[in-house]
Amino acid sequence: MAQKNIVWHSHALDRAQRESANGHPALVIWFTGLSGSGKSTLAGALEQALFAQGIKTYLLDGDNVRHGLCGDLGFSEIDRQENIRRVGEVAKLMVDAGLVVLTAFISPHRAERQKIRELMEAGRFIEVYVDTPLAICEARDPKGLYKKARAGELRHFTGIDAAYEAPEQPEVHLDGSQPVGFLVEKLLFTLKSTDILPT
Repeated sequence: MAQKNIVWHSHALDRAQRESANGHPALVIWFTGLSGSGKSTLAGALEQALFAQGIKTYLLDGDNVRHGLCGDLGFSEIDRQENIRRVGEVAKLMVDAGLVVLTAFISPHRAERQKIRELMEAGRFIEVYVDTPLAICEARDPKGLYKKARAGELRHFTGIDAAYEAPEQPEVHLDGSQPVGFLVEKLLFTLKSTDILPT
């Protein structure tokens, strides 16, 4: 909680001016799904597609923030919640900077994702649920985490012995077993057809 003697300082430049200079609105595209669902791959591919169209972007990835911003956190339930809280606050600042922010985090709890949504103005949080069957995620197992979880070497792993709460009404619901290129085209179509991004 902020101390009572700390106040928000308003600057001469604001988000609207940055958006005008960039030529597009600022928002968060929040990818959520099981480990191995394809979140990071899709987020990265979408960022490349947006960047090629002149959209100012930044991608926040789960592993990368653990090297610095959240390097002091472990993987307890409390630490994982704090990890998501910090990412949400950073995403909010980046939206204020006029960027399209893409995030790729398991973020297993609806309440945590809702808190991030509530940090943003209406329409500036796009939840993308990468809905990939557990069997496919396990078969991919890019980091070998499912294998460790099944062997009892990794406890409280989402999808195995920790719950994942799927979004009930995501802005975008993707079948993560489909080809990446097809899913990126679907994302671009959705973003443009709803006037979130320029056509």
